[in-house]
Amino acid sequence: MTKIICGVDISKKHLDAAIWPGGAFERFANDAGGIAALAAFCTGHEVELVAMEATGGLERMAFGLLWEHGLTCALANPRSVRHYASAMGFLEKTDRIDAIVIARFALSKDLKPTPPASEKQSRLKGLAGRLRQVTEDITINKQRLSRLEDAGIRTSIEEVIRLLKRQARQLEGEIASLIDDDPLWAALDKAFRSVKGVAGRTVARLMADLPEIGTFGNKAITKLVGLAPLANDSGKMAGRRSIRGGRCNVRSILVLVAAVAKKHDPSLAEFARRLTAAGKPRMVIRVAVAHKLLVRLNAKARETRAQFANAT
Repeated sequence: MTKIICGVDISKKHLDAAIWPGGAFERFANDAGGIAALAAFCTGHEVELVAMEATGGLERMAFGLLWEHGLTCALANPRSVRHYASAMGFLEKTDRIDAIVIARFALSKDLKPTPPASEKQSRLKGLAGRLRQVTEDITINKQRLSRLEDAGIRTSIEEVIRLLKRQARQLEGEIASLIDDDPLWAALDKAFRSVKGVAGRTVARLMADLPEIGTFGNKAITKLVGLAPLANDSGKMAGRRSIRGGRCNVRSILVLVAAVAKKHDPSLAEFARRLTAAGKPRMVIRVAVAHKLLVRLNAKARETRAQFANAT
């Protein structure tokens, strides 16, 4: 039996909802009252899944409140939805068409529900994201400082850097307290740090942006992060494999950390040497080492989760 899906196209002010199959359509305000009305609309049409695109924040309120209203929701990748629309011949683009396309995409892809993050997980993600921003701002201001000769301007930038460093230390402390207060997170933190080169900021990024670590197989987790080389073969042609997609924040930190970890880990260093001897490009080697590091961290997380489950 075909599922009944409600596709929701989200903008700053409106939620455009389309039922598929059926085609019923209605527009709601993107506020608490409008979301409650959308929930009633979905319930009235016996909707089994509400699908919406991950739009970088505009979807958060609707997504969270619809779950609270008892509706099962899923998030779709906007780029995938757009490719699907083109493949299905939807060349026009309106809010109504977008909502229908999202619903049809969810149905054909058999999208699975995406449970909302817990309050604690959301807090960790927010703190880790802010720490990343502050760290980037420190780097930018240091670059500005290196090019300046005016004493007054240098003093101003140095004050900003000191402020940002205080904020970074405060954020690191809050993240550490949050992790220490959760027994499973504390156990994962200890397991990750057993790999030389993996420090507190890396752990925070992993646990904030990759909460699935240890629950997926190695192939699935590397593809989720975007560290799995994707085939590009056709007939007798074996194309060059490359990585793309995935969670770029996690991937970028793993590539950096892997470069440090291989200095301390003989097996990673030997792996990198073999690739170098085989004539592999430098970036390919960096990605391959990051891939191996992620697999190792995933295995440690899987073991830790199993031990924690047995202990409880």
